Amino acid sequence: MSRVRVGAVGAGWWATSNHFPLLAEREDVELVGVCGLGPDLGAVRDRFGFGFATERVDELLDAGIDAVVVSTPHDLHFDVAAAALDRGLHVLCEKPMTLRGDQAWDLVERRERAGTHLLVPYGWNYKPFTVAAKQLLDAGEVGQIQYALCHMASPTRGLFGGDPSHMLERWDSSTATAPQASTWSAPEHGGGYAHGQVTHSSALFFWLTGLRAATVAGRVANAGSAVDLFDAAVVRFDSGALGTLSGAATLADGDKYQVDIRIFGSEGVLMLDVERERVTLSRYDGRRHEVPIAPDEGEYECLVPPARFIDLITGASTENNSTAEVAARSVELIEALLASSAAHGKEVRVHD
Repeated sequence: MSRVRVGAVGAGWWATSNHFPLLAEREDVELVGVCGLGPDLGAVRDRFGFGFATERVDELLDAGIDAVVVSTPHDLHFDVAAAALDRGLHVLCEKPMTLRGDQAWDLVERRERAGTHLLVPYGWNYKPFTVAAKQLLDAGEVGQIQYALCHMASPTRGLFGGDPSHMLERWDSSTATAPQASTWSAPEHGGGYAHGQVTHSSALFFWLTGLRAATVAGRVANAGSAVDLFDAAVVRFDSGALGTLSGAATLADGDKYQVDIRIFGSEGVLMLDVERERVTLSRYDGRRHEVPIAPDEGEYECLVPPARFIDLITGASTENNSTAEVAARSVELIEALLASSAAHGKEVRVHD
């Protein structure tokens, strides 16, 4: 395939500040059309070189494209991605892939039937040091996983508290498009820290370990917000391993993101920390290993996933580090966490 014909559904802050600039620079991509709402859609079309702009999803999906980028509000991801897969299209779907576990696994099945690629752009899953960590785990260096800790914290008080304007300062965008408050801080649209950020850490964890959650007992706290700002859970995995999951939205502005994953196995312990930029392996037989990490490599960015999406389609790569299956395990865990909290911390099953 010489050029991948790409369409986009959703033309807001993240699409225009990250995905569209990256795709527009590629010689092997043709930006066919963009679908969205609002008076700025024509300007988005012209700025990035899309062939046309429309407010109708079907018009975009039926325009002879090969692939679609879905960057709508969270609660709209499923319908668009499902329609695209049913047309045999490749899909890059923003996180969280869906808000419900049954919808997430539905997309897994649709992708399998379509025989196409579905990638959810989790940036940390493509960092060299996380790839090295997965290689250590895949090689059995920690043995059978017995306990795991997965923690994340972000300087996102405003984003989930109803004032997302400060995100424009952190994520330099040459557009005037600001994050929509309703996407991030409205419960009915999947707002809140779990869907907005724990989706990152949990998807990284599931990709690294290959585990799947069986039960969750969790609590969330809103601290005056309409949605969760703090999340905590005890998780039992299908394998029998035990784990804890936590998240906090209220790091001070300017602080580095925290993602701390610690995996305790029958043969050793692996620790991954993006804030302090370290991956270490300590085995019970005395062997130690430390993965070299370049300065600032732990900072979050999402440059590789859109590029990898195109490379998967053209055959230039076969490595998808954030598949529909990985995303589905994150979705079902978060859904169960929120359900458990609503039931006052009662343990709930994640899947049948």
